[in-house]
Formats: sequence, structure tokens, C-alpha cells
Amino acid sequence: MFNHEQESPRNVPSARGLEGYSQEVLDEIAEVRRIVSTLHAELPKWELVVWTAGNVSQRLKSADLLVIKPSGVTYDELTPEKMVVCDLDGNLVDGDKAPSSDTAAHAYVYRNMPGVYGVVHTHSTYATAWAARAEPIPCVLTMMADEFGGDIPVGPFALIGDDSIGQGIVDTLRESRSRAVLMRNHGPFTIGKDAKDAVKAAVMVEEVARTVHISRQLGEPGRIGQDDIDRLFDRYQNVYGQ
Repeated sequence: MFNHEQESPRNVPSARGLEGYSQEVLDEIAEVRRIVSTLHAELPKWELVVWTAGNVSQRLKSADLLVIKPSGVTYDELTPEKMVVCDLDGNLVDGDKAPSSDTAAHAYVYRNMPGVYGVVHTHSTYATAWAARAEPIPCVLTMMADEFGGDIPVGPFALIGDDSIGQGIVDTLRESRSRAVLMRNHGPFTIGKDAKDAVKAAVMVEEVARTVHISRQLGEPGRIGQDDIDRLFDRYQNVYGQ
């Protein structure tokens, strides 16, 4: 049995190629391929994925294109050259392998959330367990208030293969400060200002999912008040760091 990220040479779409794009775009593609390839190594490092599941993408700033992981390729085989380039409808533009089966979802997010330039999907254990229960993660930690601005919401169930998952992500996050959504019976998707930012959110959502789960074994944790959540979120987003 093949998993949903398994590639097959018979269904690799024809790439239309990069002819006609400016040198600026070609240079950004090369840089984003390097960035996305490097960031994929963070997913197994933080135990957010197994085998070939999961994916990282980043949207270009110089053209309506995205770079994403090829389907069914193990993480230790990934190189910048193996990253595939797609347009914002999910069509293959450059690469000799089929793009991730989640490409349509990533593309839909980019088309409908203009400020988003990075999307990550993982099957991290604790966050996916919350998704399987269709239960939002309540904001009971200052880390959650800082990073996500409140609860981490649950998105609707959707099948893989078209942009239905992307629609669920956008509909859920459009009115939320959260950069993470738990897609029901599937797993977490995170967004960011670039791929690194979205990977950070993926690491953080798994950490808080695990911590809140453990705390609930001891009793029901107390929620943080909304006024305090707002103050924590504002400080972290606008004051914290360099």
C-alpha cells in the first residue's frame, strides 16, 4: 500500500518550464529552493513527520510561484534541485517529479491570504491527536498567547487531492490570529511570513499540544483571560526580540 505522498513516474505532470521569467525570478527560485530544502530537515529533527509525510512551501515575492517538496521523496534524499516549482493554481512549472499531494492546498492559501509566504503541513503526534478529536487547543499557556494569540482552532474535514483543504484552512484562519489550524482527522497546517516562520509555528503547535495534553492528565488547566492574551500577544509580536 502506498501512502498519500507516494510518487509515481506515470503521473508526473509536464512542466511548462521557466522560459520567459526574468533573471530576478530565476535567482529567487534558486534561493527559495535552497531555503525550502534546508527547512524540510527541521521536520524530522523536531519529530514532526515520519517517512515522506509532511511538506514545506514558500511563495516567491517576485512572481506568482511557489516552491514545495516533491511527492514521495524521503527527507534524506531532498536537495534544492529536487524541490519543485508550481504556479498559484498548483500546476507544475519546473521540476522532474510530481509535487506534493498537498500542493493545491498550499496554492489556495497563497491565492487567498496575500500576507502569507510560507505554509507547512506535518503529522506531528500530539497536534494530530487533537485534530483526530476535532478539539481546539485551549489557550492555557503564555507561549500560546504569544505565538498564536489564543486557542488553536480546528478546521473542517476535507479530502486530499484538490483545494478543499486549502479552503478549510483559509476559512478557519481568516478571522483568527492563530498561525496554526488543526484540520479535522488530518493534522496541523501552519502559515507564516515565510517558510521559516511557518516551520517555527509547526514546532510550537506540537510543543503546546503536548504540554496541554499532559497538563490535562493532572486536571483541567485554567484558561488565560482574554485581556492578558491580548497583552501577551501584542508584546511578543511587537516588542520581543531584536
